[in-house]
Amino acid sequence: MRPNRKPHRYNQGQTLSPWREALNQIIFGSETAAGRTFDILLIVAILLSIGVVMLDSVAEIQQRYPDALFGAEWAFTALFTLEYVLRLVCVRRPWLYIRSFFGIIDLLSILPAYLGLLLPGAGYMLTLRILRLLRIFRILKLSQYLDEANILTVALANSFRKITVFLYAVLTLVVVFGALMYVVEGPQAGFTSIPKAVYWAIVTITTVGYGDIAPKTALGQLIASTIMIMGYGIIAVPTGIYSAELINSRNNRGLDNRACANCGAAGHDFDAAHCKYCGERIGA
Repeated sequence: MRPNRKPHRYNQGQTLSPWREALNQIIFGSETAAGRTFDILLIVAILLSIGVVMLDSVAEIQQRYPDALFGAEWAFTALFTLEYVLRLVCVRRPWLYIRSFFGIIDLLSILPAYLGLLLPGAGYMLTLRILRLLRIFRILKLSQYLDEANILTVALANSFRKITVFLYAVLTLVVVFGALMYVVEGPQAGFTSIPKAVYWAIVTITTVGYGDIAPKTALGQLIASTIMIMGYGIIAVPTGIYSAELINSRNNRGLDNRACANCGAAGHDFDAAHCKYCGERIGA
């Protein structure tokens, strides 16, 4: 029999009144039929609201159905606002919920609509509602995917410093090459300033190549060719760094970090009694 899932910290605490407890089971629970139905209907509403926001950004549709889009957008906003308020009413620790990941996402899903009354264009940030679809992992019990996502996150964190150093080296290169191209080509070829030349170097070294600026002289073309060839190698470096950390994260999953007193090695199985490298008894 599968054990019950441990509740979030914001939903731990004293038992609520009967009606709040029942509402809590529906809104925050997905084990009951009512809770599962609520979550599925919520996901459908989120998808429909995102579709309305996207359609509103299409000029032809917006001009043809302005009232319908406006009404639908505010209907979804009112619905999600009511849902957010009900979450605060029935959760055991409201302040912790507000500061939690899903609490912040829920607030961001309704805030742009109200900000749009003061700041034109802010309403299009309602597409942030798509982040609420992360609940589908809980609803469909896809916890194994969350474990895999954790491996990706750990690998990214472990490779952060290496990638940061690498990006600093790339930044140094593009500044040097940009300044060099500014001197070699000059304003007549479109390199009107060093920042403009640095922009060209970034576009070239990443192998994007917009083509809005191009070297005219033979020396400039030689430098550009060198940057392009370097770009292929540069793209592979952060990928390799991250891939190596990803492999390490997967290999180290489920390993004990206890160090052997004899050789200092770590990464043993949890049920290991002896070091797999030197044979010394672990914890002896």
